[in-house]
Amino acid sequence: MIMINTNITAIKDFIILGFPGLDPTYYGLVSTLLFFTYLVILVGNVFILIVVGVERELYKPTYLIFCHLAMNDLLFGTVTLPKMMSRYWWDDKVISFNACFTQMYFVHSLGAIHSLLLLIMALDRFIAVCFPFKYPVLMTNNIVSMACGFSWIGTFLRMMAVVFHALTLTYCNSNIIVQCYCDHISIINLASGGDVKYVKNVAVSLAMFGLLLPLSFVIFSYISIFAVVLKRTNQEGRYKTLSTCTPQLLISCLYYLPRCFVYLAHATGFSFSLDIRVVLILLYSLLPCAVNPIIYCFKTKHIKEILMKRLKNSIVGVK
Repeated sequence: MIMINTNITAIKDFIILGFPGLDPTYYGLVSTLLFFTYLVILVGNVFILIVVGVERELYKPTYLIFCHLAMNDLLFGTVTLPKMMSRYWWDDKVISFNACFTQMYFVHSLGAIHSLLLLIMALDRFIAVCFPFKYPVLMTNNIVSMACGFSWIGTFLRMMAVVFHALTLTYCNSNIIVQCYCDHISIINLASGGDVKYVKNVAVSLAMFGLLLPLSFVIFSYISIFAVVLKRTNQEGRYKTLSTCTPQLLISCLYYLPRCFVYLAHATGFSFSLDIRVVLILLYSLLPCAVNPIIYCFKTKHIKEILMKRLKNSIVGVK
């Protein structure tokens, strides 16, 4: 990440405060918990990528979206958790100016991409249930790959503008980030000058647009899906459709509900303590990354059947 140098920006490093009220006695416990969280994210999402990559039966639009979500979760954990672990393992609180802005860039880019991928996933289920005869034409592997690819490329380009906009501000006062990683709000709160409010409003508007637009379609699509399913008289068909949509709905809830709660609380003036705020942000940032692979494996019927088949074959082979 290229830094825009100004004569008045005096800050060269930032201090990652992490959990403000945490007693140093618990640093080892927290770093161990973060390490195992990263291990779960790493193993779970790499496992999904390997399973879908190896099994030809899973070369379908739905599972391609799962792969993009797994890659997104894996990257998010890799961008945030190593520095968080070093903060509590080795008391390494310092992060350079450029590294902090680079981390902020990837944190918000990957978050926005995740939202778009959930939109594509909801669209996939919406067409499959509501327009089943058009599904093979509208949702091919190539179309889904292009849509996911545009989500990655378009978001990375858009977030460059957000980061460069933040870099135009002056940073010469406090350098303490009250968070476990560098995010836009924490960094902008350290800036000074008349343009701070404008930069903050532009970033918040883009963030809300990137969150609420996909969320609106996700809500619309699943309401439509359940409306269609409830009209069906075939009980087996109902169960099959619901069992296919349930994993996607769970993944969407894990991503959107905590974020909406935090944003709504902020908008209504409901305040948390700093520690609770940090914990909530970590939960809605990292919990989906760790839990999503479990949902893919145990809530998606096709993947579950393939894994059980592989397991049985392994047991037979051992005997």
